[in-house]
Amino acid sequence: MSRISILGAGAWGTALGLSLSRRVGHQLCLWSHSAALVDLLTEAGENQPYLPGFPLPRDLHITSDLYRAAEADILLCVTPSQHLRGIIAQIAPMLTHDQIILSASKGIEESTFLRMSQVIASITNNPCAVLSGPSFAQEVAAGVPTAVVAAAHDPALALTIQREFSSPTLRLYTNDDVTGVELGGALKNVIALAAGVVNGLELGHNSAAALITRGIAEMTRLAVACGGRRQTLAGLSGLGDLVLTCTGTLSRNRSVGIELGRGRKLEDILAGMGGKVAEGVRSTAAALGLAARYGVEMPITEQVDAILHHNKNPRDAIRELMNRPGRDE
Repeated sequence: MSRISILGAGAWGTALGLSLSRRVGHQLCLWSHSAALVDLLTEAGENQPYLPGFPLPRDLHITSDLYRAAEADILLCVTPSQHLRGIIAQIAPMLTHDQIILSASKGIEESTFLRMSQVIASITNNPCAVLSGPSFAQEVAAGVPTAVVAAAHDPALALTIQREFSSPTLRLYTNDDVTGVELGGALKNVIALAAGVVNGLELGHNSAAALITRGIAEMTRLAVACGGRRQTLAGLSGLGDLVLTCTGTLSRNRSVGIELGRGRKLEDILAGMGGKVAEGVRSTAAALGLAARYGVEMPITEQVDAILHHNKNPRDAIRELMNRPGRDE
C-alpha cells in the first residue's frame, strides 16, 4: 500500500485527494498548516472554504502535523508557490533518500525565478517529479474525465507517478521535459489574466483568440530559451492548460483579469477571494525576471505586469499591444 501525503488542503489538494481515494491501494493523508481548517474539515466532512459539496473519504487522514504528514512514500506538494521552499526546508532533515517529492504547484519563485522542482532540488536530493495540465479542481473532484502530465528527468520516476495516480477519471501522460511542463503550467496563468482583461473589456472573440494564440507563442519562446522543448508547450501543460484557464469560468486567474478589465483595483479583487490564490499575480513579475535573464521578449506579460503592479489602464495596455511594430508570425 502506497502512502501518499498531500501537502496543502486548498481546492486542488483536496481534489487530488478525492481522485486518489477512488483507487484501491493508497493510504492517504491531507495536511494543512491551519489547525482550525483541519478541525473544520474533520467536523464537516468536506472542505467548505475551498471545495464545498464534495464529501471527504472517511479513511483520509487530515492533520496539521507536518512531520507526521512527511512520513509517506510520495509527498504531493500543492501549496501556493511562495510557501513551497519553507515547507520543504522544514521536512528535508527527516526525509529518507527514497521518498518521492511530487510538485503540483504552478508558479515561479519571485525572488530567485526558480521553477518549483528547482526550489525542491536546492534543498534536498530526493527524487522529484512534477504534475501539470488542464485540471480545474471542482471537475477533478467530481470525477470528470481529465488528462494531465507527470514529468521527471528519470523516465522510471514518471512511470511510477503515472501508475500511482492514474484512475478511470484521471489519465496521466509522461514526459521528461520538466522545464517545459513546469513553465507551461506557470506561464499560462499570466496569459489567463490577460484573457480575463479582454473579457472584462468586452472586446469579443477575435481579441480572445488572438490573445491566446500570441500567448502560447510567448510562453514557448521563454520555455525553449530555458531549455524546454517546443512540442511540450503544444501539449497538456502548455496549450491544454492555457485554453482551459483562458476560457473556463472556474479559472481564478481569468476571473481576476475580468475584474481588472472592469476597472477594479487588484487589492480589492484579492481581498474578496477568501484566501484563494491566483498564481498568475505572483508569477507575472517572476516571469519577466526570467525573460530578462534569457533575453526573451514577452510583450503580453509586460502589459499584464503594468496593469497589476503599475496601475496601467487596461485599455491603454491593449492599445499598446495592437500598435507594436509589425513582424512575421
